[in-house]
Amino acid sequence: MTSVRFPDGAEVPALGQGTWHMGERGSYRRREADALRLGLDLGLTLIDTAEMYAEGGAEEVVAEAIAGRRDQAFLVSKVYPHNASRTKLPRALDASLRRLRVETIDLYLLHWRGSVPLAQTVEAMERAKADGKIARWGVSNLDVDDLEELGPALRDCATDQVLWNLEARGVEFDLLPFCAQHRMPVMAYSPVGQGGALLRHPALAAIAERHGATPAQVALAFVLAKPGVIAIPKAADPQHLRDNAKARDLMLTEQDFRELDAAFPPPKRKRSLAML
Repeated sequence: MTSVRFPDGAEVPALGQGTWHMGERGSYRRREADALRLGLDLGLTLIDTAEMYAEGGAEEVVAEAIAGRRDQAFLVSKVYPHNASRTKLPRALDASLRRLRVETIDLYLLHWRGSVPLAQTVEAMERAKADGKIARWGVSNLDVDDLEELGPALRDCATDQVLWNLEARGVEFDLLPFCAQHRMPVMAYSPVGQGGALLRHPALAAIAERHGATPAQVALAFVLAKPGVIAIPKAADPQHLRDNAKARDLMLTEQDFRELDAAFPPPKRKRSLAML
């Protein structure tokens, strides 16, 4: 898949950019913004961030990266659960808009579920949408039962952003099919894992060698092969960004998928939703 369509018709690239851990060190910010700009050049125009990342620092990096190029970027940000009430969400959203230096966020997500009732968060999201401050809203780290609790509002939920990679395949049992049934795209964060252990696995190395690719490209190609999935790996190194972009052209074979299933067995029963 090279692109994914939201229920309202908006189309985005299936491969975007994440920003977790960006903005944490002032000395790195210019390099991080440069990386995001390179990503835009490579067609990775969806940029995902959150008020939680470096307590807004990542949003400031994104603002620098898209300066003069706002029309080329599809911006995703997320609100803390404790800020997701009808009174606090507007203030949190305004703060994100200021840090991003934009008038509208393309997609605004509840970062994970907290104590605020989902119905109240949906009410605040819809009000922000009516005010033109967000174009659409969605959720993150919500499981099937949480999505079902949205009731009729489920049809207005643009996405569910969840942890999904070869090491964390639990969502394949029920969440991915549920979202596909409701024509809701899924955003996969940490699609190449965390800490590098996944990319050192011999199964990925063998498949990568056959294709003249890298293990990270194999891991990304696995996620991108699923219709309706948007992968948002984070990369601050120019070569990593270029490698990520090339994953769009990697077509895994049936043999590749069999080997990956043998090394990373898909779920045979319901699992608790994995989160980072």
